[in-house]
Amino acid sequence: MADNQELLGRITARPDVFGGKPVIRDMRISVELILSLMSQGASQEELLRDYPELEPEDIRACIAYAHTVISGDTLAPISVTGS
Repeated sequence: MADNQELLGRITARPDVFGGKPVIRDMRISVELILSLMSQGASQEELLRDYPELEPEDIRACIAYAHTVISGDTLAPISVTGS
């Protein structure tokens, strides 16, 4: 099983790819997209089927990246308003 540093090595950010947003292994698949799909209920199996170039470790890398970004932060109360 890969450790967090190894997983995070799968996440890259370059100014010439998606405006510098974090992507998976320099592919045009953003961490944001994968996390968004997962939050909508997509399973790992669905993601791997829909994006055949992904590997299971890539999905874990997205989760590790999100954890790294928010670790140490506290969540302020969130207010949701209707549109």
